[in-house]
Amino acid sequence: MPPKKHEEPERKPLIGRVGTNLKVGIVGIPNVGKSTFFNVLTKSQAAAENFPFCTIDPNENKVPVPDERFDYLCQFHKPASKVPAFLNVVDIAGLVKGASEGQGLGNAFLSHIKACDVIFNLCRAFDDDDVVHVEGEVNPIRDLEIIGEELRLKDEDYLMQNLDKLEKNAGRSGDKKLKPEFDAMAKIKTVLVEEKKHIRFADWTAADIEVLNKHLFLTSKPAMYLVNLSEKDYIRKKNKWLPKLKEWVEKHDPGSLIIPFSGVFENKIIDMEPEERANFLKENNCTSALDKIIVQGYKALQLEYFFTAGPDEVKAWTIQKGTKAPQAAGRIHTDFEKGFIMAEVMHYKDFKEEGTEAAAKAAGKYRQQGRNYTVEDGDIIFFKFNAGAGLKDPKKK
Repeated sequence: MPPKKHEEPERKPLIGRVGTNLKVGIVGIPNVGKSTFFNVLTKSQAAAENFPFCTIDPNENKVPVPDERFDYLCQFHKPASKVPAFLNVVDIAGLVKGASEGQGLGNAFLSHIKACDVIFNLCRAFDDDDVVHVEGEVNPIRDLEIIGEELRLKDEDYLMQNLDKLEKNAGRSGDKKLKPEFDAMAKIKTVLVEEKKHIRFADWTAADIEVLNKHLFLTSKPAMYLVNLSEKDYIRKKNKWLPKLKEWVEKHDPGSLIIPFSGVFENKIIDMEPEERANFLKENNCTSALDKIIVQGYKALQLEYFFTAGPDEVKAWTIQKGTKAPQAAGRIHTDFEKGFIMAEVMHYKDFKEEGTEAAAKAAGKYRQQGRNYTVEDGDIIFFKFNAGAGLKDPKKK
């Protein structure tokens, strides 16, 4: 008897929006350093005055994703055009206690968070008499609990409104088409209202996730924790709040990343000349935290990228994890997907190891892949496609 085929476990759909233009939102209470962080992260000039609500409309910017693979390909090919991957970052104005009920600029800000796909929870762990704290004293754990509860309350309010409508239509009128959504929303109510937990901490079926993705609840979004330290604490890698925050995150959001940084420190080194900056970092035995924050934010969006590389252009093409070769080709041009024939693929590490494309081919590390190939992060790809087939039959893939 032939051996049984190994069946891959069923992949659950991801919770959240599908697409490559996804966004990270910087969320925190007022005066914790969000706009200063956004400024240095994006090298832009969002307002950073010392009073709440200075950022009324969300600022948005694109930040190049640092990647030594991209840098190496650019050095190798010396292309006329260089296009890295980008992280879309949104600076959302301060959230205060009671925002779910409209306090501060509450509902507008909560809608801005809804338009984002990952949350950077930014909290303050530095004392500064010149920067007032909206809650009176510095306590990052209390601040994180305020934000988490406001998001949960807003989700609860939204859920109950929709559940009431569904109950009328599905429960009382017996509309069977609405029953799966009603059942999923009832499960969400158990987690959100009865257990008072964030949606992303529960285990959901593929059918549940379909409903979650229709509604895009605030507490279903992945989150990371950024801790803003004083320059002194960042350089000496010590702060009284860090062990407490680590313990709190392990208890309330196990597995989530905590990244300490210093807005003052980053602001200081951003204006230095490269040589001066290198000497300063060496003398203080520290590095900027920005690259790590950007890379981890990009990964949290479930995004990755493949490269096209040559003397004309080196470009990183953003795709969602699990993307098949024809859909990856469609990122370059829709005709590439419609008339897809094959993908000629080299892994970056093989290309670097062998030294040239010809050497990679000779070593058997340049492969032809079909439409079922799942693109891997860092693949270098050349697509072959039949333009005529794509143009004649737009439905053909």
